[in-house]
Amino acid sequence: MKALWSVPGLALVFALLAGCVTINIYFPTAAAEEAARAIVRDALQVPDAVPENGSAPEAGAETGAWNAPSGGQASLPALAWVLDRLIPPAAAQSPDLQIQTPAINRIRASMRERAPQLAPHFRNGAVGFGNNGDVVIRDLSEVPLRDRSTVQRLVSEENSDRDSLYREIARANDRPDWERQIRETFARVWVEESPAGYWYQDRNGQWQQK
Repeated sequence: MKALWSVPGLALVFALLAGCVTINIYFPTAAAEEAARAIVRDALQVPDAVPENGSAPEAGAETGAWNAPSGGQASLPALAWVLDRLIPPAAAQSPDLQIQTPAINRIRASMRERAPQLAPHFRNGAVGFGNNGDVVIRDLSEVPLRDRSTVQRLVSEENSDRDSLYREIARANDRPDWERQIRETFARVWVEESPAGYWYQDRNGQWQQK
């Protein structure tokens, strides 16, 4: 029985278990948020955050790495640790989201180019972030009459790009059914990454100033 816990024995156990594990496709919430922050910061020109201590995590720490104890024998706690990560559906999925495709890159470039034109209108409250991940005209009276049609055009073009962005990210990951969740993630991250003073809609559609 002792041979079962050797490294070769564990390989056999894992192979048998792998055949019994059902891989469920789940929405990778953390990866989606990370991807959304990268895109939003790029669009808003927000610098990436740097860890306070400036150091990388220790090798094997919080990375899912596991090494068998010396002597080629795996302890029961180590086996339980590995099985705990093998069986849950989430463990069977990659945490990464694909956000680098020609279509996504074109959309991001378009949004980045438009951002300086929209920024003054975000600052004066003429427009704000909608709770659906779009830009919403909040108070057009803050815009001179001669410029109002321009603001309306910018908002329309921005929302067209955002709709395409959420859709293309879902498509790039072969999960078109994720579009709604991707949109919801972006709706939250746009607000979180925006400068103080910008306006946004809460869940009930009421305007709040950050």
